[in-house]
Amino acid sequence: MANARARDLRKNMTPQEVKLWSQLRKLRPQGFHFRRQAPLEGYVLDFVCYKHRLIVEADGSQHGETEGLRRDAKRDAVFQASGFKVLRFWNSEIDANLIGVVETIIARAKEHMAEAS
Repeated sequence: MANARARDLRKNMTPQEVKLWSQLRKLRPQGFHFRRQAPLEGYVLDFVCYKHRLIVEADGSQHGETEGLRRDAKRDAVFQASGFKVLRFWNSEIDANLIGVVETIIARAKEHMAEAS
């Protein structure tokens, strides 16, 4: 079920996910191999770098509502318990400051690597 959902989401990415994906793919030579719309633990992640145990989510307005916040907190706790760092960015932030978002992702990945060492 999650694999079928992930395939569907890869075909129907939001404009912000497309923008972010185009930048994350460029990080591969630096050792950051991100996968998009990857299933894990019954959820589908927007982007994940397994090597650095980093999850990146591009969030729309529904994530700011009470139910969205509750679901995200539960989901993030599952991944944090497995050693993943979860980063969330609002779609508006991706639109307004894509390079800053990517720089934050790189910095947090390096911090998470240092913590894990």
